[in-house]
Amino acid sequence: MTGVLANQQIRGLIDGGMISAEASFVDGQVQPASLDLRLGETAYRIRASFLPGKGRRIEDRLPDLEMHRIPLSGGAVLEKGCVYLVPLMERLALPSGISAVANAKSSTGRLDLLTRTITDDGTEFDRIAPGYAGPLYAEICPRSFSVLVRPGMRLNQIRFRNGQSVLSDDALRALHEAETLVTGGPPTIGDGLGFSVDLRPERGNLVGYRAKPHTGVIDLDKLNHYAPQEFWEELRSDDGRLILDPDAFYILVSREAVHIPPNYAAEMAPFLAMVGEFRVHYAGFFDPGFGHDAAGGLGSRGVLEVRCHEAPFVLEHGQIVGRLVYEQMDEAPSQLYGAGIASNYQGQGLKLSKHFASA
Repeated sequence: MTGVLANQQIRGLIDGGMISAEASFVDGQVQPASLDLRLGETAYRIRASFLPGKGRRIEDRLPDLEMHRIPLSGGAVLEKGCVYLVPLMERLALPSGISAVANAKSSTGRLDLLTRTITDDGTEFDRIAPGYAGPLYAEICPRSFSVLVRPGMRLNQIRFRNGQSVLSDDALRALHEAETLVTGGPPTIGDGLGFSVDLRPERGNLVGYRAKPHTGVIDLDKLNHYAPQEFWEELRSDDGRLILDPDAFYILVSREAVHIPPNYAAEMAPFLAMVGEFRVHYAGFFDPGFGHDAAGGLGSRGVLEVRCHEAPFVLEHGQIVGRLVYEQMDEAPSQLYGAGIASNYQGQGLKLSKHFASA
């Protein structure tokens, strides 16, 4: 078999010493198709984002880039607009046939908290070559809100692959016929499963949220705590259109309900840049079982983290804004998303991160 490693296989890598950590692994850290990564004890404020490059270690590059270091024990604020490097608790010693890819967790992305994984010898963010042995680091740049963090917090996650198992368009069509991957209309398939934006909700006219520019600090340990109106502006539309402002950050929702069958995983990828001056943001792992239930499932909406770029852009209802790339699992996971585990966004609609109080 080839494909994405399931939770029991990830535990096998841990038991075999191929994934190790400074502190014992904790409950819930292993997800159906990924492993949450934990912040270490120190954050380095650095002058700029960087990649170490082939043959170079991150710790050798730090003296040229470090401005100051911040102990995280007791909590520390990472300020909006600044760039930080945080050594992670986990490290890898991958077998030659196993590669890895990392991504921000859903709640991290919904806070516009740019979090990317880098490694020694790294020439790409979030991509880890087969056989890599060494430490892991998180590069963190809060874009909309300053945040309070502590050691052990989990802002990003890593997925392991045995070979490549991305579904072709033909295989994706066949899977949709068998499993109904999206509801709300016929599928748009081309280099993945296209999804569009919902700007005509069934009830009311609330279509999304825009981050306010001047807010307080968000303590990432406080859940269902903050008043949304202190951090977000509600966006309403009566005509199915929304004008995106340059460099603003938006939370929107997909028109389609998405279904990830148990033997598959998916990753959200931005749509081609030529469709408009915006991109769907960086959080994008969909675990096996997302939008699935025992009756086959009707799916869950995908929350879209959208940032507009150089020019204002008119976004219209039903416009394709991204795509889901489906991959086969190497083994069927023993645990599914939303089935007896802490899955905050199963059955979701338009929804802010778990840090904000529900209406």
